Amino acid sequence: MKIASFRKGNKESFGLVSGGRIADCSGQGATLLDVLRRGALSSLKAGGAEYALHEVTLLPPVTQPEKILCVGVNYANRNEEYKDGTERPKYPSLFMRVPGSFVGHDVPLVKPRESDQFDYEGEIVLVIGKGGRRIPRERALEHVAGMTLCNEGSVRDWLRHGKFNVTQGKNFDASGSIGPWMVTVDELDPSKPLELTTRVNGEVRQHDTTENLIFSFAELLAYITTFTTLKPGDMIVTGTPTGAGARFDPPKWLKAGDVVEVEVPDIGMLSNQVVAEA
Repeated sequence: MKIASFRKGNKESFGLVSGGRIADCSGQGATLLDVLRRGALSSLKAGGAEYALHEVTLLPPVTQPEKILCVGVNYANRNEEYKDGTERPKYPSLFMRVPGSFVGHDVPLVKPRESDQFDYEGEIVLVIGKGGRRIPRERALEHVAGMTLCNEGSVRDWLRHGKFNVTQGKNFDASGSIGPWMVTVDELDPSKPLELTTRVNGEVRQHDTTENLIFSFAELLAYITTFTTLKPGDMIVTGTPTGAGARFDPPKWLKAGDVVEVEVPDIGMLSNQVVAEA
């Protein structure tokens, strides 16, 4: 199934996506998060009002997750991209983002007025369906409900404001996006290789496969649940390949009017245009 959250007029809802249309499922739960918490994902059925996708505003698939955990430097060639002579890390680098820092598919990304160093990072996102603590690696993928895409938009100079953290540069309002929908694991096996591509104005900037992850999806879930309990609806943003704008010489920062596309053929394409903050 493809499941998306959306806004139609003043109402927020969620539904099943098929053939360029979305069928409202809000009668089966207030939100997708509500359905995930009840463990009722497999019982969803189309039956509500139907809309063409262009008639609604898509939101991140899970609109108010308890946690959004993001992984830094998780592709092998991305670690080498830093050219600092360090070996592959023993443990994942992690940080957190708030829901308000993300918008949905085809909703503008806001370049903040405080910086010209606005950057993109195409990533794959795991959506948790079954919670747990200290989940063994060999059982970890059983806890994944589905997968979606992320442009983990970053404000590079604000990443360096703190000595030991990147929180500020990762949490500007509407600076990143998640979507366009969640593809459930009955249609997409998270243990199989996935090919990720990021384009800016049609130019390929990032291209890699999850075969090159330093920490696999299962390893990430096992590590993360060592210290925190994952809950249904939590999202794990699993890392970006080489080719972010900061790594070019000179850097290729995003500007108003640019269009960023993140695509995994098995999931879909997440597209957003950049606008300058008013």
